[in-house]
Amino acid sequence: MVGVPESHSGWTFITSHARVLAAIADNPNARIRDIAARCRLTERAVSRIISDLEQDGYLSHTRDGRTNSYRIEPEKVLRHPAEAGLSVAALLSLLVQDETDRVRRPVSR
Repeated sequence: MVGVPESHSGWTFITSHARVLAAIADNPNARIRDIAARCRLTERAVSRIISDLEQDGYLSHTRDGRTNSYRIEPEKVLRHPAEAGLSVAALLSLLVQDETDRVRRPVSR
């Protein structure tokens, strides 16, 4: 069982919505519990974010038994006027990387 995520104070560069979208892009069949652990969010927060993304057409899901399979709309344009014209695919190209690259090239501190 995954524990409660560590809290974080202060600002970050990436929003929780973008983190959840990137986690789903990495694994469209991920459970909410796994997305929450990866993004260091609560399961309730992830459920709310997924609902937001579905309501605005960035994401949809199909249910197969007890499993959800998510589908991202890559051509959907980002909402904020400062990102006018940028697609979800462009955002995800910056956020999603192969796990082997993450392990091989750790961020230096």
